[in-house]
Amino acid sequence: MSSNSPRWRKTSIGAVAVVLAAGVVTYTGESTAAYADVRTTTDAKTASDGKRYWVENHLVGDLATAGGQRKKWLLVWAGDENIADTLVKDVKNLPGSIGGGLGKVVDALPGPDFLAVIDATEGSPAYGKVVNTATVGPLVENEPHHMQYVWHKGDTIYAGALFAAATYAFDVSALPELKLKGISLPTNTLGGSVPDAYWTLKDGTAYGTYMGGPVVPGPHVYANGQTVVGNGFAGSPGALIRFDRTGKVLSQTSAATPQGDNAKLCANLPRLAAPTCANPHGIQAREDLNTLVTSDYAEPRNIILDPVKQPSPYLRRPTVRTWDITDRDNPKLRAVSYLQDGPRADPADPLHAESRAVMETTVTNLPHHKGAFAQTMQGGAVHYTPDITAAEPHWYEVFDDGAANKAIFAGNDSDGGGSNGGWIQTSPDDKYLYRAISGRAKGALGPSDPGTTGGVYVLDIQKLLAAGTDFRCRIDTLAEARNGGAEADCPTVAGAAPINPGQPAAGPHWGAYDNFELDADGFYRETSSPRRIAVSNYFVARSGLDGDHRVNVLKVGPDGKVELDTAFKDEFSGQVGINFNRRNWPHGPFGNAKPHSELFVVADADVK
Repeated sequence: MSSNSPRWRKTSIGAVAVVLAAGVVTYTGESTAAYADVRTTTDAKTASDGKRYWVENHLVGDLATAGGQRKKWLLVWAGDENIADTLVKDVKNLPGSIGGGLGKVVDALPGPDFLAVIDATEGSPAYGKVVNTATVGPLVENEPHHMQYVWHKGDTIYAGALFAAATYAFDVSALPELKLKGISLPTNTLGGSVPDAYWTLKDGTAYGTYMGGPVVPGPHVYANGQTVVGNGFAGSPGALIRFDRTGKVLSQTSAATPQGDNAKLCANLPRLAAPTCANPHGIQAREDLNTLVTSDYAEPRNIILDPVKQPSPYLRRPTVRTWDITDRDNPKLRAVSYLQDGPRADPADPLHAESRAVMETTVTNLPHHKGAFAQTMQGGAVHYTPDITAAEPHWYEVFDDGAANKAIFAGNDSDGGGSNGGWIQTSPDDKYLYRAISGRAKGALGPSDPGTTGGVYVLDIQKLLAAGTDFRCRIDTLAEARNGGAEADCPTVAGAAPINPGQPAAGPHWGAYDNFELDADGFYRETSSPRRIAVSNYFVARSGLDGDHRVNVLKVGPDGKVELDTAFKDEFSGQVGINFNRRNWPHGPFGNAKPHSELFVVADADVK
């Protein structure tokens, strides 16, 4: 289904912002020349509830063909900023009162969430320009979160709506225009809620982590015979969902163990008779090993409900789960591994123990490697296991974020606690480990704590992987936590770069590597040695950790060194990085947006 649609304008009237339908767009303050010629198309599907859901493209002039070369695109899954987000800042600054805050955010009314399509073609005259905003509807305030970690030709794009508990399935074969393949609604995944991340399989299907518990509190019976007792939507225990290419649910599997998890380390609110840490966030798989790894981050609703004070530190999880996926539609939980505290662990502040908040995991790629890495967001550490196929994998700390802090920014200290790390990913050739950290917030370790600048760092992991199961690296002293491991096979910092130097906790949360390079025949092909990384500076505003809403690109050398790509500039301000805090978009003057995740993608016709 394709159609023309009305344009919109947002007009301020006194202290209230309203949205009015109109035949043209009227802007104030910001240049509108870039969006003077916008072509709108809509593709819709009927979902399981009988209602129509759509993606609406807003294609800007002739930017898609500027330069005449085949294009590489950066897709950014972004949410409209609204009053529910911006009030968090006032709540944090004025505990116990939001009086006076409304005057600052009255223009932040809900608008459409969207996939921004940005020209990421090196040398293109439109480099860094937003070519299309593909808005989704009728759902608003989705809180767009993650897509899959890397895109390959022919893949569906799976994009999660954190608060709406929906998964969108997009067709990107004819970029810069998108189509909607389908959508999974909360009623399709009653066994889990709060979708986080996705891993695509070679057959085009995908697994997704649903971090929150079954939608309805109490006992839930899964089709595979599992019965679990949960504490409700966005609670515990979470689930593993498998989708087909159109977003249709193929299977749902609880991440819980029948006997429950460690009661001391795994808090639940409300409490469960069988305590659980099963809140899967990160997810990656080795199909050749029939093994999948998920990392447990937190019981999600209790992280965003009260950004003023920290809930129990034991709502952040220290666990990693490995799964047997021999039967793709019936994954079997093989093991639950507890990460260990390290030399920084302080009983008075367990939230910053090295094991706390296992946000992400990443597998190795080459057939002779079987290892994987896991990182902790609050714990600020990188852990490793050499064999994910083991009956009970053992994970060891092999790097502390503190050892990269000064390489990122000379003014940083060397304490990795509370580094707010997010994205972590092995390079396809298994030489390097990419890591994005937001940085530590000012005052996180006490009133005099200045915080730290965040950024991107790259670890050389070749010696560690070459050592196999006999590796010796252990971060077990404060000196190693601050300066890197003493053993010869420990990872070493190959490169690092700051984002927003001198500003604490203002670095990137997420990232993606560019796995495409232009061949001599003018077509793109996949590469095992990426030369660029894109990162976004946004987490979840309602958690109290927001960001400046910029997307940056960094160049990566063959030796792992990284530097900011200063040619990737905002089309309005001319500053380095694409600023999602802007009044105008191709779909209208809806104001600031929140860029959470990104992917490098090429139209099917342009890639081998």
